[in-house]
Amino acid sequence: MATVHMIVGTLVLLGYLALTIAYFRGSQGHELAQTKMLSQIAGAVIVVQWALGFIVLATSDNRPNAIHYVFALATILTVGAEHAMARPEPDPIKRNRLGMYAAAGTFVLALIAYAIGESTS
Repeated sequence: MATVHMIVGTLVLLGYLALTIAYFRGSQGHELAQTKMLSQIAGAVIVVQWALGFIVLATSDNRPNAIHYVFALATILTVGAEHAMARPEPDPIKRNRLGMYAAAGTFVLALIAYAIGESTS
């Protein structure tokens, strides 16, 4: 199960990197039609990742450093910011800028959690 968690973690990183790039392009005035769909997919993948993390935590004897959980669960704040603050914004440039900041924050937090998990596995 830990291997699946690691693979899905890689997908989370790729999804939020792509989403950050999509929002960046939108903030430059080149909004992509697929950004909303990409946001929903990345959000679904990270929810699966959180669930897998709790399953691994409950069933595995090999646990990473506790700080891994802090960074992993901190992504809830940035994902929430993207969906609660950026998405309803009517101005497309501001919406994409807020989304870019939130997606980049999620990417950085997930990357730190991934690195900690990898270093202790």
